[in-house]
Amino acid sequence: MDNVDVVVIGAGASGLMCAATAGYRGKKVVVLDHANKAGKKILMSGGGRCNFTNMDAAPKHFLSDNPHFCISALRRFSSQDFVDLVDRHRLDYVEKAPGQLFCEHSAKDLLEILLTELEWSGAELKLNTKIYNIDFQDGQTVVKTNQGSFTCKSLVVATGGLSIPTMGATGFGYDIAKQVGHEILPTRASLVPITIQPNRKMQLAELSGIACEIAATASGVTFQEPMLFTHRGVSGPSILQITNFWQPGEALTINIAPTLSLDELLEVRQSTPKKATKASCQTYYQSG
Repeated sequence: MDNVDVVVIGAGASGLMCAATAGYRGKKVVVLDHANKAGKKILMSGGGRCNFTNMDAAPKHFLSDNPHFCISALRRFSSQDFVDLVDRHRLDYVEKAPGQLFCEHSAKDLLEILLTELEWSGAELKLNTKIYNIDFQDGQTVVKTNQGSFTCKSLVVATGGLSIPTMGATGFGYDIAKQVGHEILPTRASLVPITIQPNRKMQLAELSGIACEIAATASGVTFQEPMLFTHRGVSGPSILQITNFWQPGEALTINIAPTLSLDELLEVRQSTPKKATKASCQTYYQSG
């Protein structure tokens, strides 16, 4: 049985950052993950270029039943602190929209930084590790895995949620929380694209890949940001944001011309051919 100070379950962005921080504080740390590669969601985020921070992030942008935690967390480690970290590693990045920072080349560059920090901190990473059982006894936590058992003083669960099951996302973290007595609120999709019915999808097929400024409204909340037509439905910042507030069965309104008056909209519609091509649709939607 391996005795360590900290066991971190999950080798995503949060788990790697947590493990490196604990390692730098002199703790003996091991990171466990069931996948064959660390940071898989990092590699796919931001279209493969990872939108790794937003300089305008503030407590008001976070949804939580405990808003004070967010205030404390952002004060202790801000967006600028993370930018300082990647600057030390000479990461090339770009600002796509005000405050939104992306890797200039590939998300692999950012993952390499996190893995380097993990190595420098002295923390150990174990992949292809299946968790069999977690026991709490005499102030210690025992994590039993297919690679042996680990006893630790502190257990960090950084497994994420149910967002992308095809990449191995499970409800394992929720199961651990229940085991130690936490109440689990009902889960639902959030910060996700919206898929549409087959008949509507065929009508909008030619618009796939086109982005336009829209206003999405649900539950009395509106986001006026870009929307992207996809081969399955719609996505983009406005859609991802509104899914935080929309509840199944409620109305969701999408205004594709929020900056046009009714007269201007009618004028545009009258000048647009009935059977629009992809090029003409692009002109129309960008005007709105």
